Amino acid sequence: MYPSDRPSPCVRPGRWPTVVGVSDEYRTLLLLRHAKSDYPHGVVDHERPLAPRGIREAALAGDWLRAHVPAVDAVLCSTATRTRQTLARTGIDAPVEFADRLYDASPGTVIDEINTVASRFTADVRTLLVIGHEPAMSQVAIGLADVETSDRAAAEDILTKYPTSAIAVLRTAGPWDRVALNSAALLTFHVPR
Repeated sequence: MYPSDRPSPCVRPGRWPTVVGVSDEYRTLLLLRHAKSDYPHGVVDHERPLAPRGIREAALAGDWLRAHVPAVDAVLCSTATRTRQTLARTGIDAPVEFADRLYDASPGTVIDEINTVASRFTADVRTLLVIGHEPAMSQVAIGLADVETSDRAAAEDILTKYPTSAIAVLRTAGPWDRVALNSAALLTFHVPR
C-alpha cells in the first residue's frame, strides 16, 4: 500500500521536537478522536462524558499538539459531550465551530465539513483541528493520505487501531475546499498515553 523504500517524511515518536514536514506554506489538518469516555447507566450515547482516563489523556493530547505542530487556528468539533470535553481538556484556545454533522458522521461528511472551513472562520486557517469519532477519523485519515507522500508506519498504525485520544497529522498544499481523497500527506500518528 505504501512504498517501503521511501524515507519517512516524519520522525517517529519519542525522538523529535516537532513534526517534520509541517511548515507555513502548507495547511495542517489534525484529526483527533475524542478521549476515553465513560458509560454511565441511562445516559444516551451523545451525552456520554469522559472517563477519568479520558480526562488525563485529553490533557496529554493538548500538550503534544502544543509541542509538535503549528498553533491551532480553528477547531471543528462534534457536538457530543465527550468531544466537547476532550476539546476543553486539551486547553487549545482557538475559534470553535460545533458541528452536529460530525457526530456519527461518514467519512464523506467529515470531509464536507473540512471543505467549509473558509466560510466558517474569518481568519486564514492554516492549522485545523477536527475532533470526532471512530470509525470516521481513521477512514478520513487513510482516505485523504496520498500513498506516495505519506508515512507508511503511520498509515499501518491507523489501519491497526485508532485509539481514543489518537491524533493523525496531515499536510495539504491546497485550500480547505479542495481537500479530497488522496490530497494530503499523512505525516504522523500519535497516541498520547
